[in-house]
Amino acid sequence: MIFETGHIYHIYNQGNNRQKIFFRDANYLYFLNKIRKHILPYADILAWCLMPNHFHLMIYVHDVDISSTHQMTESHQMNNDASYLSTHQMTESHQMSNNPPYQMSNVEMSKTRTLQESIAIMLRSYTRAINIQEKRSGSLFKPHTKAECLTKFQGITPSFYGNQINVRIPEKEYPIVCWNYIHNNPVTANMVDRAEEYIYSSCRDFIGLRDGKLINKNRAKEFGLI
Repeated sequence: MIFETGHIYHIYNQGNNRQKIFFRDANYLYFLNKIRKHILPYADILAWCLMPNHFHLMIYVHDVDISSTHQMTESHQMNNDASYLSTHQMTESHQMSNNPPYQMSNVEMSKTRTLQESIAIMLRSYTRAINIQEKRSGSLFKPHTKAECLTKFQGITPSFYGNQINVRIPEKEYPIVCWNYIHNNPVTANMVDRAEEYIYSSCRDFIGLRDGKLINKNRAKEFGLI
C-alpha cells in the first residue's frame, strides 16, 4: 500500500480463504473502534461497510505519517484485546454515534508511524482478539490489504476484487461509483433488500437514520458524494 496526501483510496481485505472475520455483533463494534484509533488520525472516512467475511473503507488521506505512541508489547496488546471482547458491552447507537473522532494525547506524540503501518497494526491486533475469542490460531485476513487510489490512477481503472468498473471521467466519477458500490454491497450479497437496512455500513448515517461520527460528511460533500 502506497498512500499520498490529498487523494481518496478504497481499502479492502477479506478473510483468508474467504472465512468469516466477524462472528458476533461485538466484533463489528470492536473493529469500528480499531478504525477510529488507527485510521482517523491519518484520514477522513468517506464510506465504510463491514461484511461477515470482508470490509471496505473509502478514505481521504490528509497525513501519510504522524507522531504516535511506541508500540505496546505483544502480551500487553493481547491482554487488551482479550479483555475488550470478554467484557466490553456497547449498543449500536453508543458505539457508532457517540464516540468522538480519535485524537492523540500528548503522551502519544513520541514516534513517527505511517498509515500503512497503522493499518497493519490494526489488523494484527484484531486478529489476535478473534483468535482468542474463537480459540483458533493463524492468519484471519488475506496477506495483502488492497488500497486503490480513486483520484489518481494514471489511466488504469481500479477494480473491486478483480472486477473493473469503467466510467466516462474516472477522476471525477470513480469515487461516486465506489461510494455506491460500498453501500450496496449488502444488497448485492442478498443480505438485505435496501442498503439502509444494513446496520454495519455508513449508509444509515448519510441518509439521516443514524448520527454516526465516524464519517466526515463535509469531506464527502466536497467530492460530490452527497
